[in-house]
Amino acid sequence: MKAVACALGLMALLGACVERRSAAVTASSFSPDEAAYIRKQGAGIVTGHAFRTRSRGQVVNAAGEVVRLVPATAYARERFASLYGRGKFIAHANYPREEPDPGYAEYTRTTKAQANGRFAFDKVAPGRYFVTTQVIWGEDDALFREGGSVYDEVTLTGRETEPVHVILSGK
Repeated sequence: MKAVACALGLMALLGACVERRSAAVTASSFSPDEAAYIRKQGAGIVTGHAFRTRSRGQVVNAAGEVVRLVPATAYARERFASLYGRGKFIAHANYPREEPDPGYAEYTRTTKAQANGRFAFDKVAPGRYFVTTQVIWGEDDALFREGGSVYDEVTLTGRETEPVHVILSGK
């Protein structure tokens, strides 16, 4: 019983040390009209590799993770700036649990990363996009999991003759 009480006390103490971000703050409201270009069929292809490098140099791929292609609307730009600040990575422990505007998710495209962290979107219309996913490791029931969410930005002009490649590593 004493060991359980010590473990619970340690968990409470460690939990107090974890910085939690509040929900992403946006002054803009989500506009389906501004995001509508994601539903148009284009000729663009976006390919990428999603991974994080651990402190000892081990690469962890985003194997099986959902990768999102998000139109860079005013709402999305504010949301990403609020979540990520000036970086392109947010630790799993700091990611807010609140959900964005429901319409926002309806105007994204998704795919799954392969075991090697590679992914692709085809038939992408011209526009500016955020590409984002998670790279998380550790046991699902662990007190703390490592890794987090990564993103980068791509712009398709409609004149590309090769796929646009993006690296999602948080750098």
